[in-house]
Amino acid sequence: MAQGPVENYFWLNSGPQLPTTALIAIVDDDHSVREALTSLVRSLGYNAMAFECAEDLLKSARRRGVSCLIADVQMPGMTGLELHNRLVTSGEAVPTVLITAFPDERTRERALQAGVVGYLTKPFSEDELLACIRSTLGDPEAGDQQVS
Repeated sequence: MAQGPVENYFWLNSGPQLPTTALIAIVDDDHSVREALTSLVRSLGYNAMAFECAEDLLKSARRRGVSCLIADVQMPGMTGLELHNRLVTSGEAVPTVLITAFPDERTRERALQAGVVGYLTKPFSEDELLACIRSTLGDPEAGDQQVS
């Protein structure tokens, strides 16, 4: 069951059960953020692939194998929320965690209404990201939770 946000705009709820070797797609136009997130996700034991923009993920043949999507809210071209909505309307819904350096209450509300699983404000901790990933993958250690 979905829970409301806490002060740092972190929100998540549970997703389907999937193995630790799940494939996590990271979409961020900032090279350093993209590389750091990819390294972090891999260090946590997950497979990861990174994309500079939403359109690159949509063109990828591997997108259908994605178990979790981590996408920046503000990117040139298609935003992270638009990418999430595009995948949902095409029948390829993927549990999505949006990240942003520019938190906006209206965008957060739209994202949560659209079914986004997590909304993290940069900078966020490794533990917050891991909790989101575990929740999207149905990890029993995650459960429904809020992190402050």
